[in-house]
Amino acid sequence: MRRKLVMVGNGMAGVAFMEQLLKLNPNKFELTIIGAEPHPNYNRILLSSVLAGDAKLDEIVLNDWNWYTDNGIAFYAGHSVTHIDTFGRTVRTDRGVVVPYDELVLATGSLPFMLPLPGADKEGVIAFRNIEDCHTMIEAAREYKKAVVIGGGLLGLEAARGLLNLKMDVNVVHIFDCLMERQLDRTGSKMLQAELERQGMKFLLEKQSDAILGKKRVTGLSFKDGTRVDADLIVMAVGIKPNVQLAKSSGIEVNRGIVVDDYMQTSVPGIYSLGECAEHRGVVYGLVAPLYEQGAVLSKKLAGAETSGYAGSVLSTKLKVSGANVFSAGRFGDDPGTKSLRVQDDVEGIYKKVVFQDGKVVGAVLLGDTSESSKLFSLIRGGENFAGREREVLFGASGGGIGKPSSPVDLIAEMSGNEIVCGCNGVAKDTIVEAIREKGCVSIGEIKACTKASGSCGGCKPLVEAILISTLGADSVVDAKEGICGCTTLSRDEVVEAIARMKLTTTKEAMHVLEWANPEGCSKCRPALNYYLGMLFPEEHEDELESRFVNERNHANIQKDGTFSVVPRIYGGVTTPEELKRIADVAEKYEVPLVKITGGQRIDLLGVKKEDLPAMWKDLDMPSGYAYGKALRTVKTCVGNTFCRFGTQDAIGMGIAMEKKFERLNTPAKVKLAVSGCPRNCAEATIKDLGVVAIDGGWEIYVGGNGGTRIRAADLLVRVKTEDEVLEWTGAYLQYYRETGSWNERTSEWLQRVGIGQIKESLADPDARAALLGRIEKTLNLAKDPWQQIIENDDLRKAFDALTAKPPKPASGGADSKAQASLVEKPPME
Repeated sequence: MRRKLVMVGNGMAGVAFMEQLLKLNPNKFELTIIGAEPHPNYNRILLSSVLAGDAKLDEIVLNDWNWYTDNGIAFYAGHSVTHIDTFGRTVRTDRGVVVPYDELVLATGSLPFMLPLPGADKEGVIAFRNIEDCHTMIEAAREYKKAVVIGGGLLGLEAARGLLNLKMDVNVVHIFDCLMERQLDRTGSKMLQAELERQGMKFLLEKQSDAILGKKRVTGLSFKDGTRVDADLIVMAVGIKPNVQLAKSSGIEVNRGIVVDDYMQTSVPGIYSLGECAEHRGVVYGLVAPLYEQGAVLSKKLAGAETSGYAGSVLSTKLKVSGANVFSAGRFGDDPGTKSLRVQDDVEGIYKKVVFQDGKVVGAVLLGDTSESSKLFSLIRGGENFAGREREVLFGASGGGIGKPSSPVDLIAEMSGNEIVCGCNGVAKDTIVEAIREKGCVSIGEIKACTKASGSCGGCKPLVEAILISTLGADSVVDAKEGICGCTTLSRDEVVEAIARMKLTTTKEAMHVLEWANPEGCSKCRPALNYYLGMLFPEEHEDELESRFVNERNHANIQKDGTFSVVPRIYGGVTTPEELKRIADVAEKYEVPLVKITGGQRIDLLGVKKEDLPAMWKDLDMPSGYAYGKALRTVKTCVGNTFCRFGTQDAIGMGIAMEKKFERLNTPAKVKLAVSGCPRNCAEATIKDLGVVAIDGGWEIYVGGNGGTRIRAADLLVRVKTEDEVLEWTGAYLQYYRETGSWNERTSEWLQRVGIGQIKESLADPDARAALLGRIEKTLNLAKDPWQQIIENDDLRKAFDALTAKPPKPASGGADSKAQASLVEKPPME
């Protein structure tokens, strides 16, 4: 039975957390969201764009009404929670609705701070916090002309810019002598003020408000120094305060905000908090990027995924609609122990300041040209030491003077892969490139849907577009529905469903019937179709060598010098003197340059000539270890109780049984298994696609791990008592992955998409496991070692020779030659 998760708050931070939770474990919870506003989740950052007339409400909606329905979320819009029963675990709304919970997330956000001035309750005095405030200002601008904004910070200047666009006469009142004093030094502040004055904004600095004038509606604002200013509309933008009243009245610890630990847990068990209402290590964050980072931690915590917790955030700020480009991050002042590199160009209106401490970049301010903001923010977070070469940060290695602002295309060419492109959502350049290359994204809209880059303030759109252009070429950047590749708009599920329904049996037939844009397909879809056909119809579909990558066609890994690496299968890492002698004899006979023990407990023969491969396999007389394939690679084992004094079970025997059972099994991506004979886990079973760990009286099966570039600890699938049960659950799990995984999707990625809860639920029924086992047994019974087939079958041998022969050089480099070349890309080695 699913646990009940209730979230109070429907803002950006809370819903972003919910989205991540759905990706990690979509079936663990019965979800409820209670939001005070009568709207679906929208982008609060873009309120100033609505005010300025650049966007409408439906254009800034992040998750429409259908999103809640599609994800099975009970959504109470326009409800305010008035009471939490922490003992009975229920919440009550102002409309009398009572909702029970097992876990509760408070994402109540913040409230605008309203100065307690005499007359603050008059008509025409408002805050700038939600969509209703925008509508109020837009309506006021139709009848009135004089507006006063109290507050010269980020929010106040954005409100003032919007009111200017509404043709109002705008005065900005600020108690300090500099604007945005929390983000800019004095030089940057004064340059910003000059630019905004040029646009028509007026400023009343070092003014302390005294009273709001007027009878029923505001007519002006008076100051402590005896002066006043006329006003038909007063917008207070002096700051925000965490919305903590609900938590406080419920006995939850509150300071400035709702006090949380590194896992966003409050003082009451089962209740968590994140966003602008939460206080972490004494800090309350009011910018969106830290709130997303908090949501990422909480989603992993509740989904049961590993997380190191939230350690705080480095802040960055961009002024987005003022008409003046501003960026600020980290420490911008001239504190003791710091030194600064400054560039000031009053002619072009450009100011750049980078602050160093102990050689490291600790802060930056950019005005006029903010094109280097992502780079500087990355340097602040990365902590690289520039001692003695500080000038390189702004001027490059040449140390030359300031030039014209770089174009987005030039900038992304200089960016490292881990530099942040979208600061609002923490999306790096490599993430976007990966979405383009591996997921087929060809437009800004698809990048936004896939990675969330450009999905908030939109300030990074030029960089996202530049990455698209540099990766694909300008002609390939189009607005198109995302399919499994550029040859079709059909998704993986649509393709598989159509193949099954129409009983298609070859890739050419599938591409023709499903109206592929490219009738020959490409290197992305041909191998995928070949796999889906074989998975659905193992008896009817004949594996198509021409649809496989060069490594799979040669049954060896191609190396950078054009030679190959041969890895025979060594079951469970256990071999014999006879096998070792045979491998040594083969290595000598074919003059193998390097013989290496692999990380998967096997022997790799490197530097083999392509023409020697068939004869070499025949002399080895050993099955292929599939070090090249999207298949079962290895089953790594420790010695278990055979020799180890800590071992509780026979890890070697279990590993060999698993490897012999599932060798030659084709899968969506490579699969690695491991068996550890005790919880000391010497075989590293908990970072494998499937790992088995021996415990007293049984075994634990872990799934979805990854020890590669994206390290992920595996999730516990089940505990069983016997070796037969290990094989049963392993077979059912692998078949479920085969049937639901996308081509080239590792189990770690698949598990996070599908959710461990869904997988457990699908395998829990013995009948369902039996059905999955029946289908995998059918596939395994048909599978034969490929080299035996090629060696023994003359026709296959001729086909192999034709496929592996060096193709003639294409005369024109046309589409066909490009498609052929793309099929010989080198997949990762073992």
